[in-house]
Amino acid sequence: MAVGIFAGIPVNDFPSALAWYKQLLGTEPAFYPNDVEAVWKLAEDRYVYIVRDAGRAGGAVSMIWVDDPVAEVSRIADRGVEPVGVEKHDGVWKYVFHDTDGNETGIGGRVASTA
Repeated sequence: MAVGIFAGIPVNDFPSALAWYKQLLGTEPAFYPNDVEAVWKLAEDRYVYIVRDAGRAGGAVSMIWVDDPVAEVSRIADRGVEPVGVEKHDGVWKYVFHDTDGNETGIGGRVASTA
């Protein structure tokens, strides 16, 4: 079975959200299906997109799994976006980010022992 994902994040203010997600993800969208959506390709058959949908904005919860979450969050901070917190569970760390609507995007993955 092949696995992929096309995960959506509803937002109120598309232009502001677009700027924020460009900072978070560190790149321009891969494509714009229309004037209220932007799509980023994270890996083969793995996409995340924002869409203007005021009625559902603010309720999304997602996590992007990366090989080195500490390094990735450092790169994100260099672009001006800071996490609001970090959760640590059995060697997996999830850095929590909130966009202006309150949508939660985690950047997480396994972290080598820090002891």
